[in-house]
Amino acid sequence: MQRSFSAWSLLRRGLGGQRGWSAQWRSPEPQPSYDALIVGGGGHGLGAAYYLAREHGIRRVAVLEKGWIGGGNTGRNTTIIRSNYLFDESAALYDHALQMWSGLSQELNYNVMFSPRGVLMLAHTVHDVQVFRRHVFANRANGVQNEWLSPQQAQAFCPVLKITDIRYPVLGGALQRGGGTARHDAVAWGYARAADALGVDIIENCEVTGILRADSGAVAGVQTTRGAIRAPKVGVSAAGHSSVIMDMAGVRVPLSSYPLQALVSEPVKPIFPCVVMSNSIHAYISQSDKGELVIGAGTDAYNSYTQRGGPHITAHALEAICELFPMFRRLRMLRCWGGIVDVTPDRSPILGKTPVPGLYLNCGWGTGGFKATPGSAHLFAWTIAHDAPHPVNAPFTLERFRDGNLIDEAAAAAVAH
Repeated sequence: MQRSFSAWSLLRRGLGGQRGWSAQWRSPEPQPSYDALIVGGGGHGLGAAYYLAREHGIRRVAVLEKGWIGGGNTGRNTTIIRSNYLFDESAALYDHALQMWSGLSQELNYNVMFSPRGVLMLAHTVHDVQVFRRHVFANRANGVQNEWLSPQQAQAFCPVLKITDIRYPVLGGALQRGGGTARHDAVAWGYARAADALGVDIIENCEVTGILRADSGAVAGVQTTRGAIRAPKVGVSAAGHSSVIMDMAGVRVPLSSYPLQALVSEPVKPIFPCVVMSNSIHAYISQSDKGELVIGAGTDAYNSYTQRGGPHITAHALEAICELFPMFRRLRMLRCWGGIVDVTPDRSPILGKTPVPGLYLNCGWGTGGFKATPGSAHLFAWTIAHDAPHPVNAPFTLERFRDGNLIDEAAAAAVAH
């Protein structure tokens, strides 16, 4: 049962530091065996554990995280949420997630600060206009909200946007009004607390070092830095390190891992009402609830497992932001960070079964992992529980790269990666 506090009690506890506050989730020792294991303690992994317990009654579940909860990509992104992808399969997948975002705070009894402020994707060339208008029509055909704005309408929606007298004038934009942002670490904490309340063990500082196999070839558990843990079902949701984990089971996956950087400015009063993305000028920007401008761009051009990237990438992103929004030129940057994104050849995720019985994979989200969090977790839990994919994630199999059934969403990412 969740504890409730009066406003006075909350104020007293807040001013008193952390005295009297209980931990949001337990720190249990790993048990010898579980009914299911989730490798990766980000939003996707924690959410999958929550839905396994909440919707499928599988409560002897452990989430294994090699570091701390929220220390990976979940806490290292720009929090953008949208579903305006091109192809039918992608539209269904991302819109499934977008529909879940609207009720996630109520579902978890935890404020994830979802803000459907609108996502505006700018067109600067004739090719941009053709591509984004195609997206608008394709989205409408799939029941996904998206609309085309003229340059003047785009500026009216985002008044600080400069549309003329720049190197790449704004020729229009595709607007998804229901898109927006959420608080990234709150998503991880909310899922962690809710899963823990249902009996899920969340085990931090527990790195997976091997995959255990039964004589039949099926998965039998994992070897970790805290000992062997056995389970008949193992779901891998480890973002940029997914291919490393899968290699332990002898499964090769078509992934490339790259650093993806972002940075924030000093806080200012509310001035930026939406999310703006530009591929040609190559940057995207929003404003956090603390007043910081959150800025990102594309991935670095080299493979790496580091949570940092080249300084020239951030410099290029800032040049783009200063061109689109000249009034921000005097702002000082506070900090920057990097995550590790895993990219597939067709820029769409892998979400389903693997050739190893009992081993399941959720990876390859590239720069779009955060926006898919609740939907991905929900579908991954379904796949693990039923040993079969849900109809929404059925097209996103590992076998599509063998059979040629690719879902090429490189253009829909809106930034090069």
